[in-house]
Amino acid sequence: MRPSSSGYKPFPFELMLEQPHALDKLDIRFRWGNYGVNVLKFHLTTFAPGKVVDYHKHSEYELHYIPRGKGTLLLEGSVHPLSAGMMYVTGPNVLHRQEADPNEAMDELCLHVDLVRLSGKSGDTEREDEWGDALECAEAELCVGMLSQFTAVPATDRHDAMQMFLTAYRAWYEGMPGLYTVLKQSVIQILLRTISAQTKLSPKVDLPSRDMYRHRYQLAVQFIHDNYMMPLMVEHVAERVQISVRQLQRVFRSQTGDTFGDYLERYRLTQICRQLERSGSSIQRIAADCGFSSANYLHHVFKKSFGITPQEYRERHRSSGTSAESG
Repeated sequence: MRPSSSGYKPFPFELMLEQPHALDKLDIRFRWGNYGVNVLKFHLTTFAPGKVVDYHKHSEYELHYIPRGKGTLLLEGSVHPLSAGMMYVTGPNVLHRQEADPNEAMDELCLHVDLVRLSGKSGDTEREDEWGDALECAEAELCVGMLSQFTAVPATDRHDAMQMFLTAYRAWYEGMPGLYTVLKQSVIQILLRTISAQTKLSPKVDLPSRDMYRHRYQLAVQFIHDNYMMPLMVEHVAERVQISVRQLQRVFRSQTGDTFGDYLERYRLTQICRQLERSGSSIQRIAADCGFSSANYLHHVFKKSFGITPQEYRERHRSSGTSAESG
């Protein structure tokens, strides 16, 4: 802990001083969109007063953040002052020199990453796109593209990328469940928040808009599938979907051409048929299990829909099954 001229001030990254290079020891590698991300350095380091790191460059991206102290950055002859709250990026082959103030130490958070473009995609492309993989690819592409155009001149860490270092460290320090996921998300957040520091508006990838009729229909249908065996009124489902009964009926008509009641009855009958085919339970038991108030009511609805009784359906299915086995 270092005192300041106005007395001691808590250092937000105090915890990281215990093992400042702990995250460097983890082999953090993951895929982000069409890029492989290999984390080479992920640490807090301290430059003693007057400490100089002479001119050097890297073939990867190195992201620097100053949480405390002050110093100077030299970029191929240009001098730039550094102070708490600032950040800068030295991309591939950017020659730079760092030094701390002669009278004051300077802390630096550093993320050094190798971003490798991967060729092709594995798996079911259509399925991946459906689940958002195309959006992730677009975000990663945009971020890497902006990093490649990033000016190395120091700027203010306007989006608090530094905080993600502490988030990652604390997850490791506390043995948090899902550590790998937290580390991955922290690195991605640092990259995204960094590129936002030099843009007036955050880079935007348009997300697809939902067809709300379709979305509400899917929510309602899933609720019916989960609860069809219980007394289920249209009011119950409308409340769960958070729309009015009239709106819910409109949703079902737009998606199926039927009313809510028609859909519920049809779904219950499909479950009845399955149980008649596979189960030896009584008709009364099956009716109760599938949300019908009585076996008599089921008999009425079933015969109206299929032209035969539940018992006749069961006998026909067993007869066809026996014939198939004997054939």
